[in-house]
Amino acid sequence: MSANLLTCGYSYHTDRFTSQYKNGSPHYLFRLQTEGSCQAYIDHRWLPIEAGHLILVKPGDSYGLLMEEQSQADGQPVPVASGDYYLYCEGSWIDEWWQRSEKPPLSRIDPDEKLISLWQQLLLENLRTAANESSELTDYLLRALCLCLDRAVTDTAPKPGRAFAAVRMKRFIEEHATRTFKVEEAADHAGLSVSRAVHLFKECFGYSMMDYALRLRLAAAVERMTYTSMTLDQIAQTCGFGGYSYFHRVFKEAYGMAPGQYRGLQKKSL
Repeated sequence: MSANLLTCGYSYHTDRFTSQYKNGSPHYLFRLQTEGSCQAYIDHRWLPIEAGHLILVKPGDSYGLLMEEQSQADGQPVPVASGDYYLYCEGSWIDEWWQRSEKPPLSRIDPDEKLISLWQQLLLENLRTAANESSELTDYLLRALCLCLDRAVTDTAPKPGRAFAAVRMKRFIEEHATRTFKVEEAADHAGLSVSRAVHLFKECFGYSMMDYALRLRLAAAVERMTYTSMTLDQIAQTCGFGGYSYFHRVFKEAYGMAPGQYRGLQKKSL
């Protein structure tokens, strides 16, 4: 199955701009607003678009884009300012991916650094492909971006307003789980008080921030016990447990055996 990138880029508009597919988009279109604001014609109506809004359009869907000056209370115009990543694509893999789950035409996601970096890498690879270099990596990067967008949409779908902040905390924990961090740091990352952050995270995901961090740390420890020659003390230190005694206790509670015993069984099975 194929995933073909037709065009990909980043646009920043400072002048009035408009475009519209009145007879439907000819290809799949992904657009992520990163800066400023504009309006988009989706589901037969014009909707305000702000940073974090992801637009997903399938072939045949009507779609339009409008950037124009707006007036302040004193009547003075506000200059156009709108930045976004976009791409057009097609292919049998894209068709199959689209059918796997419902794709809302407009959703609010957390455009974290990893997602933006993946989009940027896809943009660069597309330029290399245009210069007659291999397109194989472009194919896989496009598939990876589709799957990451799926996860981003799924994470924020249940409670779009509140989940946006909760997902920011979740991403922070994923990036910092293998070092010691405080709940206050995750709350600050989402712009919330500690009490509000703790309640919101538990409400959205069903477990606490530290419970999630512990899951990630244990998963990292199991991977290193299985595939590296690091000592158990080194693994405890580098996976965010602080010391072996705490690592030993929580690992035994989770897996029903000590880390050394688990590692021995894993080596026998390899």
